[in-house]
Amino acid sequence: MIQTIIPNLHRVFTNMGSTTRMHELKAFDETKAGVKGLVDEGIVKIPTLFHHPPDKFSNSTNSTNTEHIIPVIDFTNTRQDIISKIKEASETWGFFQVVNHGIPLNVLEDMKDGVVRFFEQETEVKKEMYTRDWTRPLVYNSNFDLYTSPALNWRDTFKCNIAPNAPKPEELPVVCRDIVLEYGAHVEKLGVTLFELLSEALGLNPNHLKDMDCSKWIMLLGHYYPACPEPELTMGTTKHSDGSFLTVLLQDHIGGLQILHEDAWIDVPPIREALVVNIGDLLQLVTNDRFKSVEHRVVANTIGPRVSIACFLRGQEKLYGPIKELLSKDNPSKYRETTFTDYVAYYAAKGLDGSSTLQHFKI
Repeated sequence: MIQTIIPNLHRVFTNMGSTTRMHELKAFDETKAGVKGLVDEGIVKIPTLFHHPPDKFSNSTNSTNTEHIIPVIDFTNTRQDIISKIKEASETWGFFQVVNHGIPLNVLEDMKDGVVRFFEQETEVKKEMYTRDWTRPLVYNSNFDLYTSPALNWRDTFKCNIAPNAPKPEELPVVCRDIVLEYGAHVEKLGVTLFELLSEALGLNPNHLKDMDCSKWIMLLGHYYPACPEPELTMGTTKHSDGSFLTVLLQDHIGGLQILHEDAWIDVPPIREALVVNIGDLLQLVTNDRFKSVEHRVVANTIGPRVSIACFLRGQEKLYGPIKELLSKDNPSKYRETTFTDYVAYYAAKGLDGSSTLQHFKI
């Protein structure tokens, strides 16, 4: 009798716990004020919804380990030098920074300022834009995976698509509309250049990846990470890899971005005029593991707000599998073909739970 009661009690308490958690998630969501709303209230203890378990990997800083410095590639160098460095970085790190990339410094600064202006509008103004309807021209909320992730991240986000069909100006908030459209156009142009260089780094025709529509769709996310009173208990962004072909990231001077390299967390130091570029899961898939999509995270800290702008270069609705020109008898296909929609659907349903999406598509 006791043996049957104990499992039943366990189920009752588990259900009570999940019910309480769901109630808390809905209550947070319904404030429509996000993490910034909590900070504006003056909280000194963060809600348990944001508590993360300790990470099993060690921390490392660039100040003490000169071997672990993310490559910085200067686009004023010769094309062959650039291709060589991109090839090495994509195969080894999965991350690199680019300088002299053609986007003016004033545009980069204005884009960061635009994100700050958006999130520091009056709460009542922002509430009108708060939604989980991803079909809207602009989506503002906190934690896209609010109801599926094991723990919430200490950040708020707005999202809009900038290619192939950029939003109409009137569909974007006045506080950032002009700079979002201007910056988006620059990233679209830079994306073409990056995929040409990556194609050549694979020994392919410069147009190979572009002709696969790897950068046909570009989604821009503006992230706002408020100062956190208990940064040791939470994360700005949980460990994950990106569900894109390529990600172009603009980060501010505060820092906090880290990549997992040789079982240690390595800082990606902010460089004022640089853009961070990282390989996404789909590029690892189509290159059959030649280029690496590396897990990364953003730590929370007491300094803030930190802002970053991530542009995800993503594909069209077609089948993607390992590029045939890269396969051989000794290097057979490691992944099954998938559509971009199916990949993203699995990625979104799984949420940022710290596990790799790529494993689901391995043969």
